[in-house]
Amino acid sequence: MIVNVPAAALAALLLTVPASEHLSRLLIGRSVEGRRIVAVELGDPRSANKLLVVGCVHGNECAGLAIVRALERLRPPAGLDLWVIENLNPDGYAADTRQNAHGVDLNRNFPWAWRPLRGIYYSGPRPLSEPESRIAYHLILRARPRISIWFHQHERVVDESGGDIAVERRFSARVGLPLRRLPREPGSAVGWENHRLPGTTAFVVELPAGSVSSGDAVRYALAVLAVGRPRS
Repeated sequence: MIVNVPAAALAALLLTVPASEHLSRLLIGRSVEGRRIVAVELGDPRSANKLLVVGCVHGNECAGLAIVRALERLRPPAGLDLWVIENLNPDGYAADTRQNAHGVDLNRNFPWAWRPLRGIYYSGPRPLSEPESRIAYHLILRARPRISIWFHQHERVVDESGGDIAVERRFSARVGLPLRRLPREPGSAVGWENHRLPGTTAFVVELPAGSVSSGDAVRYALAVLAVGRPRS
């Protein structure tokens, strides 16, 4: 089985194969500057067991892109409907800025515990003022994921984000990052999800600084699939 292959060897193999045949791409909207924001659905769309992964939300914290691209080359376990937003902030990524093209921190723009913030964490003029935030908001309410994982940098920690701590603990153990509660930020995506969809678990993974190697990308991708696998 694929999970028994060493991560480094599997990573080398994945670089030579196309994305999974069980993959559907959907244009879900455009950024402030008109760049495409794409969602990828893999696995069983009929399953109620849905998992969402967001590779990049802050434009200068995008090591998670390597992980979502690895995910797109793996077959999800039976009974899992996996949704991936590769890059929610393509304008920030192009400009190498945390914020979107309006200067808004998208992770302070969601409608739970939102408050006006200025400076680097500018939260926008109102909740969901930004097209990128609205895109994620509508997809989440449509898919209603049981688990959501949002990749950030650079603190090297899995955040106890307010959902099921057992899910966060399993992921933490699989990837070898400590589990720790970070401050609850106003207007955060995971804060809104855990409030809006009770009984689900959305959490932040703070990757280490720098890029993610191909081997580590596969290791993280396999951990995503492991926590998403239906529990017997």
